[in-house]
Amino acid sequence: MAYIKTKKEMKLIDEGGTIIGKILEHLTTLVKPGVSTLEIDQIAENMIKEAGGIPAFKGYKVPGHTPFPGTICASVNEEVVHGIPKKDKILQEGDIFTMDVGMQWPANSGQGLRGNGFFTDTAVTVAVGEIEEETQKLMDATKRSLEVAIEAAQIGNTIADIGRAVEDYIKPFGYGIVTDLTGHGVGHDVHEEPYVPNYYSKELENWEIQPGVVIAIEPMITMGKPETVTADDGWAVETEDYSLAAHYEHTIIITEKGPVIATKRPSEK
Repeated sequence: MAYIKTKKEMKLIDEGGTIIGKILEHLTTLVKPGVSTLEIDQIAENMIKEAGGIPAFKGYKVPGHTPFPGTICASVNEEVVHGIPKKDKILQEGDIFTMDVGMQWPANSGQGLRGNGFFTDTAVTVAVGEIEEETQKLMDATKRSLEVAIEAAQIGNTIADIGRAVEDYIKPFGYGIVTDLTGHGVGHDVHEEPYVPNYYSKELENWEIQPGVVIAIEPMITMGKPETVTADDGWAVETEDYSLAAHYEHTIIITEKGPVIATKRPSEK
């Protein structure tokens, strides 16, 4: 799959990103104590289909795993990513809830993978009711680390510079930077090369940032240690020490004028 997208591809990715950004913003308004994660998942699926898209994660297959059953990854507290939405997975006061959602758009366009549009990917961590001050600080730092990473995604820099920006920002807080999971290229498929870690990797100095590059940047930061384990369901990735985790993600398009946030939510404008 091409590292550099064409102008037409960039335009469609940007249009799809705008749609999924609006959908994710609506989903954040549904996050309240007593709400089932499956309820939010079903609303997400309906909104994506009504917008003319296809949920990117539902049915996603990884060797040795059953297909992912949800439209969103619904991760609560110590779950970093890939939490499965369930009817009995009820949000509680004081939780933090990460929603990660991807979309292939437009459906049946004759473009992209399998003739079905282009992929965008985005995530946000949301407080459920009132949360502890230290938890809010973790969320704020993680969100800011994404902003810092996007600022580093400039023409002439490399993918390595993005990871270095996150690492340099987060280290003084003493938080854990998850290294088992990374951002990634996106567009023709939901996961493409290069991988985009949240730490400096010398080998990524070879991946120069140029106009047409499309990547999903997604810092995953923990209150404690960075190590993770996979839950018994084979999907959810949790912090090994059960510390809280926050996760923010945007799909970024590199243009001649610099990085454009395709999945920016309306409240972020």
